[in-house]
Amino acid sequence: MKKHLFRVFGSAVLACILPLQNAFSQEEPIEAAIAVNEEILPNYHYEYIPDFTYEQIESRIKSMQNGMGFELNDRIFSFIQYYTVRNRDYIKMVLARKEKFFPLFEQTLSKHEMPTEIQYLSIVESGLDPKIKSRVGAMGLWQFMPATGKMYGMHVNQDIDDRMDPEMSTEAAAKYLKSLYRMFGDWEVALAAYNCGPGNVRKAIRRSGGKKTFWGIYNHLPKETRSYVPQFQAMLYVLNHLEEHNLNLEEPTYPIEYEAVRFDRAFSLDRLAELTDLCIRDLEELNPSIKRRTIPETNQSIAIRIPKAKSLFIKENLAWLSDSLGTKSASLATPSPLIAELKPLEQAPSSSDRITYKVKSGDVLGTIASRHNVSVSNIKEWNNLNSNLIKVGQTLYIYSGKAPSQPNQERLAENSSNSPKTYTVRPGDSLWIISQKHSLSVEQIKRLNNLNSNSIKPGQRLIIG
Repeated sequence: MKKHLFRVFGSAVLACILPLQNAFSQEEPIEAAIAVNEEILPNYHYEYIPDFTYEQIESRIKSMQNGMGFELNDRIFSFIQYYTVRNRDYIKMVLARKEKFFPLFEQTLSKHEMPTEIQYLSIVESGLDPKIKSRVGAMGLWQFMPATGKMYGMHVNQDIDDRMDPEMSTEAAAKYLKSLYRMFGDWEVALAAYNCGPGNVRKAIRRSGGKKTFWGIYNHLPKETRSYVPQFQAMLYVLNHLEEHNLNLEEPTYPIEYEAVRFDRAFSLDRLAELTDLCIRDLEELNPSIKRRTIPETNQSIAIRIPKAKSLFIKENLAWLSDSLGTKSASLATPSPLIAELKPLEQAPSSSDRITYKVKSGDVLGTIASRHNVSVSNIKEWNNLNSNLIKVGQTLYIYSGKAPSQPNQERLAENSSNSPKTYTVRPGDSLWIISQKHSLSVEQIKRLNNLNSNSIKPGQRLIIG
């Protein structure tokens, strides 16, 4: 094999950046890239790019320990040149995203007893962008077509596209690649089949006279696939030898820690963010498969990923949140046990029953209410709170499990035998809270008051009997 000496002149580094996966329709990517640019302009950004030789790269590859060993050749070497010299910005972009997804990839591949090096294939497929879509309709980190995505249990419709979900698509990719490996018995051939389909690989095997290695069937594969596997191998080398090519990242992006919560209803992420003071961008990043920020009726049972810092608050207040999220509520089979049971008490609280509580780090109204056997709405009313937000050091007054008395006019209205029993909506109330106070269902209250939605306002008078 012919050996190359590749030297780099800093002020003349080419400024050409080609799209990744489908850019190399020519047999030699370096020459193809040069042909695209009739005029080559100097790059005056003097970033030190180390020189290297074919022999140096070959030696480094031989010393690599991985489950998918490969040998250097001219084709792979040309891609290494491209990524380490002419498209360094692409490598830096990938490095910025790498820590968000590689822990998930490694965990999934390890679970399926597959070489962890396969995780680098996602870089070739998508550049680690979970929302990227190809010109032919493939989507996500692993670029699944709609039919293949559905085959592996992913919803693909106008409201939800699970191909953009990192966990689901990575699980599907692992299963699909493992099935291709069982089919062909060679990881490089399995990768080729992932790109062009097992039918094209079988055709290449027949045309090659029965050869069963990637380089044995290379000349009989589609042109895109001939570049696909060498790109993967070049990326595997580059990301394991960053220092040798002066490729360093100062500020990586890390994943947001989360917990999954089921609301079992249709609602919008904007409304959830409004009720919980969550950042809508965090919700979108954690739930990329949700289109238009809306959970539809057809997928209302999906689990929503919530930033871990807010997950305890969400779970403790799941009942009233679910009731407040939208217009059509799916019943919650089991309300959170941390939500205090709400019971109307007739006796007014006295100052002797009052407890002073200082808010501590990690406290939320749900836990404080449960600890003192009162309701969240009680605490909010006793302390004139308009929302569930509290601060460390804030003083709260709690009345020994007793709710404040109702205004005389309301009590008279409720006790009158000549008029319907009514209730005046207070700040923080929801239909679910009111239904628990008066032993009614939400639907019963809605029927009594001819309500078409769950929306109520403070001061509104409701018939409750």
